[in-house]
Amino acid sequence: MSLIDIKKDAQVRMTKSVEALRQDLTKLRTGRATTAIVDHIKVNYYGSDMPLSQVATVAVADARSLVITPWEKPMVAAVEKAILASDLGLTPNTAGQIIRINLPPLTEERRKALSKQVHGDGEDSKIAIRNVRRDAIQHIKEMLKEKTATEDEVRAAEDDIQKLTDKAVKDIDDVVKAKEQELMAV
Repeated sequence: MSLIDIKKDAQVRMTKSVEALRQDLTKLRTGRATTAIVDHIKVNYYGSDMPLSQVATVAVADARSLVITPWEKPMVAAVEKAILASDLGLTPNTAGQIIRINLPPLTEERRKALSKQVHGDGEDSKIAIRNVRRDAIQHIKEMLKEKTATEDEVRAAEDDIQKLTDKAVKDIDDVVKAKEQELMAV
């Protein structure tokens, strides 16, 4: 493995950590309705679990409600059951073949709890980034011991890894800050 490969691997892994944080934070319910809230819900579709988006149309009706329209009439009950069983704590209202989910406004206490959770998730991602940095630097130092790289090359590679780490940490801070602003907006 060359120094360039180590840097590329570290960059890819750091980028994946930032993207994983973004994905996790889309599942958090803020005061505003978004279809991402129900993306992770699985519906029992004739014996197999399918993502909600593959058995129904999900749309934002207004700032505080979602409308879900299953493609088949028998799926209405299965979709309702999946929403109730999810960890979102939402109650579906069914009228015929249309399921409406009203999102109640978040209380100040709940906003603060969600904000703490966002910070915690951000810290976990930063720890993952630092672990990637540690692994990369360990590989680089092994190359120095094996005499497959010079001290100058190792020092330059360590600086590059640190720059990648700083950028990834800044990206995580930006993601956390944006989610917090979204949470605190009334």
